[in-house]
Amino acid sequence: MSPSNEENRLSSPPVIAVVDDDEAMRDALSELLQVLSMECRTFERAEAFLAAYSPDSFDCLITDLRMPGMSGMELIRELKALGSRLPVIVITSSMEVESRSEAIAGGALAYLTKPVGEELLTRTLNEALAR
Repeated sequence: MSPSNEENRLSSPPVIAVVDDDEAMRDALSELLQVLSMECRTFERAEAFLAAYSPDSFDCLITDLRMPGMSGMELIRELKALGSRLPVIVITSSMEVESRSEAIAGGALAYLTKPVGEELLTRTLNEALAR
């Protein structure tokens, strides 16, 4: 992360991107992030997030794995190919060991299964933002 982005983070709330095709999940995460004094931008599809992405535009990404179009795993791979260092938290209903292993090996910081407790998500977000 560049020093200028680090300075900006200290003077303004972190910006978290939420990519999930489930509107209720996007709304719930957005509300929680606002309570935590974080800014949230939501995207229904990975492609929409990538269109808005630039290296210093977000401080963390929360994504689902199973979505129409580009999957969360494909999104993680695409970000890695772009050289992104954006911390990624996966929140999904998939409890498959293979999915978890693939996401973590692909660069995800955490793999959380739905429903996610507020305390666990807050702790994971704080860890991601501290990087």
